[in-house]
Amino acid sequence: MIYHVVALDDWLAAPDRPYSPASLDEAGFVHCSPDEKTALAVATAFYRHTAGPLMALLIDEHKLDVLVRWESADTAPPPGVAPGTVFPHVYGRINRDAVEGLMEIVRDGDGHATGLAVWP
Repeated sequence: MIYHVVALDDWLAAPDRPYSPASLDEAGFVHCSPDEKTALAVATAFYRHTAGPLMALLIDEHKLDVLVRWESADTAPPPGVAPGTVFPHVYGRINRDAVEGLMEIVRDGDGHATGLAVWP
């Protein structure tokens, strides 16, 4: 499984279409993480002040119908992620049947991601 951090409202915005975040247009790919620990570090670094529920999509990369490349971060990885960590970059929209699970990212009072919880 690979992980993608997303605000719940963004994930639910167009449930009848493949998921296409702004990063796909901006960077040419969808940013994903290789594991839960890295996804939590990404959530803290880039989504700490996001309002509302923050989610982690659990994606089976073998079910994606677009290219996935494992690449280094564009800049240094976020705090808490080892230098040299490679990230799965999804070069296209995420077909929803590749998403095997959806978990809520638990955050403390300062917005730091502390874990994943089952989401109803």
